Amino acid sequence: MPASRKIRASIERQSFIRKMFEEGARRREKYGAENVFDFSLGNPNLEPPVRFKEVLAELVNDTSPGQHSYMPNAGYVETRQAVADYLNRHNRVKFGADDVVMTVGAGGALNVVLKTILNPGEEVIIPKPYFVEYDNYLENHQGVPRLVPTKSDFSFDLDAISSAITEKTRAVLIDSPNNPTGKVYGEGELKELADLLIHHGEKRGDPIYLISDEPYRKIAYDGITVPSIFDNYRESFVVTSFSKDLSIPGERIGYAVAHPQISDRQTVMGGMVLSNRILGYVNAPALMQRAICHLLEESVDVAEYQKKRDMLCEGLASFGYEFIKPQGAFYLFPRTPIEDDVAFVAALQEENILTVPGSGFGGPGHFRIAYCVSDQVIEKALPGFERAIKKFG
Repeated sequence: MPASRKIRASIERQSFIRKMFEEGARRREKYGAENVFDFSLGNPNLEPPVRFKEVLAELVNDTSPGQHSYMPNAGYVETRQAVADYLNRHNRVKFGADDVVMTVGAGGALNVVLKTILNPGEEVIIPKPYFVEYDNYLENHQGVPRLVPTKSDFSFDLDAISSAITEKTRAVLIDSPNNPTGKVYGEGELKELADLLIHHGEKRGDPIYLISDEPYRKIAYDGITVPSIFDNYRESFVVTSFSKDLSIPGERIGYAVAHPQISDRQTVMGGMVLSNRILGYVNAPALMQRAICHLLEESVDVAEYQKKRDMLCEGLASFGYEFIKPQGAFYLFPRTPIEDDVAFVAALQEENILTVPGSGFGGPGHFRIAYCVSDQVIEKALPGFERAIKKFG
């Protein structure tokens, strides 16, 4: 038996993704990479801001001793303080360095939080569609996903969330802007969710945490600002990374931050620092920690992604596709013209267009298009999108 039963089951659950990538590779070899239009991965195509490379050059040429040695498990104090100062400019509550843990990306941050708060068998409520890797992260810490539907516009179904809360509920996990829908949860929605969690927490005498996964926070369109959960709810965490807004996903740098007034703050933060070490991340990359101190207000040109969104939405709408126009991130989640989203994605593959079935995100009857690609890829793929939907009337 070469691998554990649990891992083999996980591999099988994700076999359709593997098959999709294998088909993409086959088509690139057969038709040429320039004739295969890959919208399957959320891999940013924009280059990092110029300032990023300037900062790296300065740091590489810094000959001060100790630049690459171990640091405190939570990360460099000066980096955590810089993050706290940034948060203080964008939230009403006030943070300090001790509220922040530097992590190996948002995935690392979320695992740190989940390991800190979860007891075996406890549940985390997740509105769907959702980023399916959350299932694996929960399994890492013996947690159980409790999936709840959203409304037709992907906003919270508070009745569904309320009905899902039991004595086993430990947290609610959201991401905004959302992957795969591009939905941004508004201030009113967050306030209503907070009121609901306060009600249930007081009723059972134990808080329900709210965790917000926010790597796309700066990628929002049409003047929309992503509201802060910290301004609405005390028992909360934010996990994030610089992968999307700085276009540096390979550098694996992010952070987890807890509300400064969270219950039992000292134990919670101590648990996060310990978890960051014993999970094996020890520590977030030193060079990137030093770099992001100077880049917290920087971002790629979000207008470029908005232009891609508009180009894609205009084209698909003219062909008859139905969708909710994304408010942020760089994903579109249209309805499929047939019930079987896997079959429709296969039809798109015949046009050399690679997308992901909505079933993989808990959203059957949809498919995800990651439009973080060149304008030329979108333009050349549009005729194929038109032919595919016409096949199904």
